[in-house]
Amino acid sequence: MIVYEATKEEFIDSVFSGSITDEIYDVYQEKIGRSGKSQIMSWENSMQYMYRVLEDSEIPNDCGVAIEFTIPTTSKRIDFILTGLNQFKDDSVVIIELKQWSEAQKVEGKDGIVKTILGGGLRETTHPSYQVWSYASLIKNFNETVDEEDIGLYPCAYLHNYDFSDDDPLTDEIYEPYFSEAPLYGKRDALKLRNFIKKYIKYGDNSDILYRIDNGRIRPSKMLQDILYSMLKGNEEFVMIDEQKVAYELAIEMARESYLDDKKRVLIVEGGPGTGKSVVAINLLVDIMQDEMNSCYVTKNRAPRKVFLKKLKGKLLWQRKNLYVLNPM
Repeated sequence: MIVYEATKEEFIDSVFSGSITDEIYDVYQEKIGRSGKSQIMSWENSMQYMYRVLEDSEIPNDCGVAIEFTIPTTSKRIDFILTGLNQFKDDSVVIIELKQWSEAQKVEGKDGIVKTILGGGLRETTHPSYQVWSYASLIKNFNETVDEEDIGLYPCAYLHNYDFSDDDPLTDEIYEPYFSEAPLYGKRDALKLRNFIKKYIKYGDNSDILYRIDNGRIRPSKMLQDILYSMLKGNEEFVMIDEQKVAYELAIEMARESYLDDKKRVLIVEGGPGTGKSVVAINLLVDIMQDEMNSCYVTKNRAPRKVFLKKLKGKLLWQRKNLYVLNPM
């Protein structure tokens, strides 16, 4: 789902006339619901910065612009998207995470985590590059149109209030795997961001790519299915026995029935520690995706997550973490 959709020319006109925030807010209310004051202020602020970045004749007026694009299988939304064609006439999508941050701290011992001021206090959150990079991976892994038509996705983060220093915590080497995939741009980097956009968008598409992505079927990609299947294949740690196999088969049967009749079903599997509940769960995660249905593993226990991620290490890092949800309760 897209809250705001336009061409670059229309977006520029809306910002210039001062109507962009109202336009976003009206559709946001209609599609999602009431938005808080902080959200409105962030639109007001960030759109002015994006206006200045895009005000370049080499960025085509008919390239697509989307604001607040809902990511498949989640309630998260991408701040800003540009679509068009590169110099080879290939479909290209630039994904931009917009941040109001002015300071940040490095967090040791946690992968892709930083500290910054959020909600009036210093809190841990994901590194901006990791965040936008993981959003791009979810679209790639779960949007059939992007996967099958090989639409190029190019994520980056624009911290337009942030003044990067030479030894900045956000560019520390521990975050290099992420900002190498999704570059960071600060308050002095508008020209660099503009050049990043022009690298991938040379010709306009009149929002055609946005339409195709927004209407694309949501399902796990073949690559993702294969990666997960390779983790289980021949691995004795995930072989099911006795009641585990019985529970698994019942769950698979219920999932397929729900897929066919679009009715919800719930299966509760009980058992003490060591009875194999996690083994059943990870087999279900993989095999339901093999059936091209969406699946997510939710747990309040960090131990199984660490085991599964370790098994997947080296198998396309950016595919791994989006399959698991940690319940903080």
